[in-house]
Amino acid sequence: MLLIAIESSCDETAAAVIRDDGEILSEVVASQAKLHAEYGGVVPELASRAHMERILPVVDQAVKRAGVALKDLDAVAVTNTPGLAGSLLVGVVAAKALALALGV
Repeated sequence: MLLIAIESSCDETAAAVIRDDGEILSEVVASQAKLHAEYGGVVPELASRAHMERILPVVDQAVKRAGVALKDLDAVAVTNTPGLAGSLLVGVVAAKALALALGV
């Protein structure tokens, strides 16, 4: 069984493809550190917008680096708490859409 896990709880967009035995086949992290640096901390609205831009490319890269196809995924996992509401929403919506498209 293959699982894709999506993380967007604060200021980093991440995805990993994992086997059911725990082996991590790939992991991709898109950092927002530079985006928030000038403000001295995370700006929730900016974080949410950056997640919207990065979530699909991060998921795509994770799948490609794992050497699998989207159709090979058996499950989708996503962080749903704790975190910034807008950031979490981006990840949850992406995960639900992916799960629906894959029928998992």
